[in-house]
Amino acid sequence: MTQTTGDIGALLRRVQVMEDKWQILELIAAYGPAVDSGAADATAALWSEDGEYDVDSGMLRGRAELRAMVGGAPHQGFITNGSAHLIGLPHIEVDGDRAVAIGHSQLVLKVPGTTADFRVARITANRWELVKADGRWQVERRVARLLDGRPEARELLGGVGTGSERS
Repeated sequence: MTQTTGDIGALLRRVQVMEDKWQILELIAAYGPAVDSGAADATAALWSEDGEYDVDSGMLRGRAELRAMVGGAPHQGFITNGSAHLIGLPHIEVDGDRAVAIGHSQLVLKVPGTTADFRVARITANRWELVKADGRWQVERRVARLLDGRPEARELLGGVGTGSERS
């Protein structure tokens, strides 16, 4: 193999990683608008068929449970009063057809009975474990932990940049 062929191969691998990271960013960025608009099918479609959402208040397994969460009374109460699920820019590590994205999220809710007063209801650390199947990235597992001083939330954030986020 010539140096030029090797350079082109390295460039193609770098472009693929950039494309994968861009697709993962788009997937994660779609979560807030989907869940805040009440689009249960769109929200569930971000996950693999048997994907998990492990939030400190409970575990959701599979798309049906994700759809039910979005359509459920607590969530519908949030969105009919006014809510915003804000996802921070995550750190992403891609390893072939698997990836991990680590970052923060906020749930902002309108204060009932006010015109434009909002409060931050929760801030969480997030670990998104993703898998690429049939050319499409999907959430295999999302772990979200309230950043309230407990060590498990800090541990989710702690591996960024060290390569340990692949474990």
